Amino acid sequence: MILNSGNLAWPHTLQHIPEYPSLDQDLDCDVLVVGGGMSGAILTYELTKRKLNTITIDKRRIGGGSSSANTGLLQFSNDKTLTSIINTFGEDTGVAFYKLCERAMQKLIDTGGRLYTDPHLVPRSSLYYASHEDDVAMLQEEYENFRKYGFNVEYWDQAKIEQRLPFSKPAALYTHGDAEVNPFRMVHALVEAASRHGAHIFEHTEAIHFDYDENGVTCHTKNSKIRAKKVIFTMGYETQEVKRDRNAVLKVSYAVLTNPVEDLSDWHERCMIWETARPYLYMRTTPDNRIVVGGLDEHPPKPEERDGRAMHKSEVLLDEVRKLFPNYTGLKADYAWASIFGSTHDGLPMIGTHPDYPNSYFIEAYGGNGTVYCMIAADLLGDVLTGKERPELEMFSLQRTSKPSPPEPMALI
Repeated sequence: MILNSGNLAWPHTLQHIPEYPSLDQDLDCDVLVVGGGMSGAILTYELTKRKLNTITIDKRRIGGGSSSANTGLLQFSNDKTLTSIINTFGEDTGVAFYKLCERAMQKLIDTGGRLYTDPHLVPRSSLYYASHEDDVAMLQEEYENFRKYGFNVEYWDQAKIEQRLPFSKPAALYTHGDAEVNPFRMVHALVEAASRHGAHIFEHTEAIHFDYDENGVTCHTKNSKIRAKKVIFTMGYETQEVKRDRNAVLKVSYAVLTNPVEDLSDWHERCMIWETARPYLYMRTTPDNRIVVGGLDEHPPKPEERDGRAMHKSEVLLDEVRKLFPNYTGLKADYAWASIFGSTHDGLPMIGTHPDYPNSYFIEAYGGNGTVYCMIAADLLGDVLTGKERPELEMFSLQRTSKPSPPEPMALI
């Protein structure tokens, strides 16, 4: 699967990219993590903290897949609103899911501050604006639900938006507790920290096939094998090449990193910005005063059309920034890329076991909140593998065909 195309921005921001060996000997472990992107990195870090003997392998370089194209907006809000999740799955499941996202956000912020390498993780608020007048009622209902269940959110009318930003929109929600991050640096910082604390990391090590039995799993690579009590597949969108999920939807998304902007003072608190339209646009700033803007998701174009589509989409994305911030003259794309983007039909990620793969778990953190889902998955599976029950896993079942069962009551703090 070709995950990315174009000129990726983030690898250029890490001067000395860590390297790890390829596996050339047989090893045993408690947990084998297959995939060294954001999902595998967070999981490896969390498992190592729990003193589990962990091996992580990647067929490429660490962070060399979709994580290189991640645009680094971390938010507890989701592509599917709290109101919509409640309407689909019921109040208990909907609120529990959003509370998991809120807690995962705080854990990501806390974790970012403990790493040896700076991941450029900066706490931010988010502006979620109504793209059309017809969306105002939806935002008002979402705000009422947020307030009802204790989320830190403000409702902004048109006048308040105009006071704080150089554009006008009918209404917006201003959410607190979010963050921006350099995803490539974050992946490498997590893996570095895990490695220092005992995790074994191997690049250019592809899993050729697996043998499953009641006591564990044997992973065969080109030159060796790994015997693990449990395997966790964190292969991102490439999972669909191995195990197709009816709930998964793969598209192509586009993104641009601009040249530095001299003056960002009219960008209120340098908040992250997204909208109610679907597919939606989103944008944020970076520590060196650039702008990341992305979106325009669509079905993957034909290979011969890919480059032309990417060029056109880059210009559209820049135009959208100019519409909101007309003072940013001279704006251009220093980096532009296209990448595979996955979501699910029902709006929840897929985390858990599969009957065809004994002693194994999958993390399929599909959706615009992928990094937050990765942290949820790592926390849940880390607890399960150390003997703690986490009934919340049921809502993310890979086999779900109807509404997930609500989790056991949990403190909404």
